Amino acid sequence: DIGDIIRGKDLYIRNKREKRRLEDNLQKIFKEIYEELKRGVKRKEAEKHYEDGAPEFYKLREDWWDANRLEVWKAITCEAQGFNYFRRTCSGGTSTTHGKCHCIGGTVPTYFDYVPQYLR
Repeated sequence: DIGDIIRGKDLYIRNKREKRRLEDNLQKIFKEIYEELKRGVKRKEAEKHYEDGAPEFYKLREDWWDANRLEVWKAITCEAQGFNYFRRTCSGGTSTTHGKCHCIGGTVPTYFDYVPQYLR
């Protein structure tokens, strides 16, 4: 899924050339993010935190996903008007998303992206 792809943990390897191309592109994107962080106010903190990351930047990718997962979820699902998430995952598994992209409290209906992919 998207979280695994972003974090570099995707197990899908059927098309190795396509996977390599995607990984190269992600490394380029996260290198640009890293360079921007190094130019920021907290550059020394960023350099120290991510110093061993190049070229894969797995730690930065993990942090980016943690910070942006809700926005990614909204971008994918909130515009699917009139549809519920495919299973009851809100309120302890007792209700659906009620035609919205999140549960009543605003939480994302699933956090399965932190379950290893082969167990999902």
